[in-house]
Amino acid sequence: MDATPKWKLEMDRPRLKSLTDLFHVQKPVIGMVHLWPLPGAPGYSGYGMRAIIDHALRDAETLVKGGVDGLIVENMWDLPYYVGDDVKPEAMTAQAVAASEIVKHFQVPVGINVVHNGGQVCLAIAVASGARFMRICILTGSRLWDTGELDHGCAADLIRKRKQLYAENIHIFADVDKKHSVAFPGLDLATHIEWTEYYGADALIVSGRMTGSAPDVAKIREAKRLAKRPVLVGSGSNAENVTAFLEWADGIIVGTSLKENGTGENPADIKRVRQFMDAVHAVRESMAETERAVSSRA
Repeated sequence: MDATPKWKLEMDRPRLKSLTDLFHVQKPVIGMVHLWPLPGAPGYSGYGMRAIIDHALRDAETLVKGGVDGLIVENMWDLPYYVGDDVKPEAMTAQAVAASEIVKHFQVPVGINVVHNGGQVCLAIAVASGARFMRICILTGSRLWDTGELDHGCAADLIRKRKQLYAENIHIFADVDKKHSVAFPGLDLATHIEWTEYYGADALIVSGRMTGSAPDVAKIREAKRLAKRPVLVGSGSNAENVTAFLEWADGIIVGTSLKENGTGENPADIKRVRQFMDAVHAVRESMAETERAVSSRA
C-alpha cells in the first residue's frame, strides 16, 4: 500500500514523467526563436513590434518545417542582460506579445526563456502567451553572471506564484551549471542537480560555457548518471555532435547551429535544420530497432 500522503501526490502531480509526455516523441529537439532586440534594449532602433513578430514567425516556421518538436521564445538579443525580476516591463510585455503569436501559429509545444534568470517574469510571459513550459536559468543555488551580478535561485517565489496563478500546467526546465556564469564556490554538478530536482524541476539542462559552445560529452553522461529527471543539452549542439550527445541526453535545445552560416544573429536555415534533424532521426530509428530486437527475443 502506498503510504505517500495525498498532499504530496497532489504536489507532484503536474511534474512530467518523461519528455514524451509533452513532445510525444523520444529525444525531442527544441528550436530556439531568438527575438530581435526588444524595446528598451541597446540594439533596438525603433523598428516596432511588427518587425519583431515577423522575424520570429519566419524563424519558427523554418524550424517547424525542418522538423523540430518544440520551440522556445527567448529575448536573446536584449544584451547586456538584466537579472531576474529587474527585466523591464516594456521588454516583458513585448516578449509576451511575440510569444503569443508563436503559440497561435504553431502546434508544437512552445516554451519561454528570459535571460538572465527571469523567473517570475518568465512565468508571467508563459501565462500571458499560452506557453507550455519555461527555461529557468538558476532555479536553485547561486552563480556569478557574466554581467557581474551574484544571482541566486528563484524556486520559492516562482513555485508559489505558479500555484497562485493556477499555472501548474507550465513545466519547469531548469539549468544546472548554467552557461554565461560560474558557480558559487562549493556548488558542484551533483549538488546542483540534487537541489534542482528537489525543488520541482521537470527536466534539467546542461550547457557549455557560452551560447553556442558545447558541453563535454562526459558532463552530459555524468548529469544523466546523477539525475532522476530528464536531461537536455542546452547549447552547442550541431549535426556533427548531436548523435554523441543523444547517447546520453533525453533531448536537445538548439539555436545557433541552425542559423545561416551558424551565426546567432542570422535567420534560421532550413538546410541546417533538416541536416540536424536527419541525424536525430537516425538516432531515433536506431533506438526503435533496438527496442524491436529486444521485444522479439522476449
